[in-house]
Formats: sequence, structure tokens, C-alpha cells
Amino acid sequence: MKQNPFDRPADPTPANPITIAHPTPLQWPHKGNFESLDMASVRRGYEVYKQVCSACHSMKYRYYRHFSDPEFGFMTEEEAKAEAAEALIDDLSDKGQPIKRPGKLIDRLPSPYPNKIAAEAANIGKYPPDFSTIMLARRPHGFAPRFNTNSNEDYIFSILTGYMDAPAGVKVDDGQAYNPYFPGGVIAMPQQLFDDGIEYKDGTPATQSQQAKDICSFLRWSAEPFHDKRKEWALKGLVLLPLVTVIILYMKKHTWSLIKSQKVKWHTVKGREPPSSQPKST
Repeated sequence: MKQNPFDRPADPTPANPITIAHPTPLQWPHKGNFESLDMASVRRGYEVYKQVCSACHSMKYRYYRHFSDPEFGFMTEEEAKAEAAEALIDDLSDKGQPIKRPGKLIDRLPSPYPNKIAAEAANIGKYPPDFSTIMLARRPHGFAPRFNTNSNEDYIFSILTGYMDAPAGVKVDDGQAYNPYFPGGVIAMPQQLFDDGIEYKDGTPATQSQQAKDICSFLRWSAEPFHDKRKEWALKGLVLLPLVTVIILYMKKHTWSLIKSQKVKWHTVKGREPPSSQPKST
């Protein structure tokens, strides 16, 4: 049976409590200069967010209309409308009274908490970060951002699948958990993904690693909805680059050919010779 590249081997136990485990580089479907996002995985990742992550994390920069956008969406318009209608959106009635109504495409994804203070109070004083662009902000500890790297996905995947019992000498308070991939080892988010913790609509087995892969794909889509379009335009640019280069070189040669072919020669006019630099001997 073919091994799933996202199935993690034995959990790496750090040699000492302050050691930070480095994520294993994984072969993401969108890794590479001309690879596109796996939209089926993105859609399953939204299911993971909806059923698991949305209980604590907001996505205030994402609207339901983004799900059905003709350029980068992963749903039909009717499916996006149905998803929006399941949410209850805070609004005002015609008389100015606060009400809750079914969501529309123009609404952003609702936040699980009314404000930051309420979010911290419900999570042992820690504020759950917004997920809209978190894929661009989270990378392995000590790793500098590099061009065209998927280390952010590797890091989040490792965090979601790397929970283990704390080694001797590490204190973990109530509501916290130990994760060797998190700086310091102690993280305020307990393990959230479990085998068969959710049920995918397309029937894909919901293993822990599958859920982690799909939510990472969805977060990459959320952080870069134009991900595929960016690579598409880069490919078009590379196709046109040789033609543009030839035109530029021709115009350069045409513009400078007259100047570079000129020859300047100075003629001395009789009676207007320049003075001699050496004095005449007497």
C-alpha cells in the first residue's frame, strides 16, 4: 500500500525541555513555481475550519463571496449562499434594534467572540489569532522567510499533529498542552485534530494527518487567494520574456548605433594654435 507522505513517523522527543523540534519538509501539492492549489483539499480544509477551528479563531478578512469568486473560489455561488445562510450575523433592524439574521454573500465570516476581551477570558488569557492570513505569519522558529518556501505549511502541520506528553521537568498548566514544535514547548491550544474527529462530505477518510493537510491548504488559500493567478501570470511573463528581450536589445542598438559610430576629430586652425606648454629657450 502506498504510504501517505503526510503520515508522520514516530514523534520526535526533544533531547531536553528547551529543544525545539524542526518540522519535516513535506511535498505539498502547490509546492513549486508552477503548481496550483488542490481545490478539493482547500474545500475540505474549510470543513475542518468550520467544524473545529471556528469555535475559537476568526477570519475577519474573508467574506462568503470569496468562496464563489470566479477567479479563485472553490464553491459555486449557490453553495456559497447556502454556507452563508447557515451563519447568524449580528445586524440592526429597521428600528435600530440588534438582531441576528441569516448570512449573505456580502457578509464576512462571523467571529466566535464579540471582542478581544471575551476571547481572552474564554482561553485562559490567550487571544486566539485570526486565521485570515496566518499562513504568511507563522513559520518555524529561527527560520528566516525565503522566496517560494512552504516551511509555513510544514510548521502549522507539525503543530497540529505534534502533540505529546510533556517530558520530565516541563510544567504544563491546566488548559495548556506540550508541543515540541512550539517555541517553549508549552502551547495554550490543546490538541484539536483526532482521527475521525469530523466527517468529510466527499467521503475522504478524516485521519488526523488528512485534516491537518487540508486545513493548511485552506489557510494558504485564505492568505493568498491569488496564489494560482500569481503563478499563471508569472508563466505568461516567462513566455513573453524572450520576445521582450529581443525588442529591447534591438531598440538599444538602434538608439545608440549612430552615437557609437561617430568619430570626433579636432583640427588645428592656422593662427589659432594652442599655446605651447613648454617655455621657449633663450
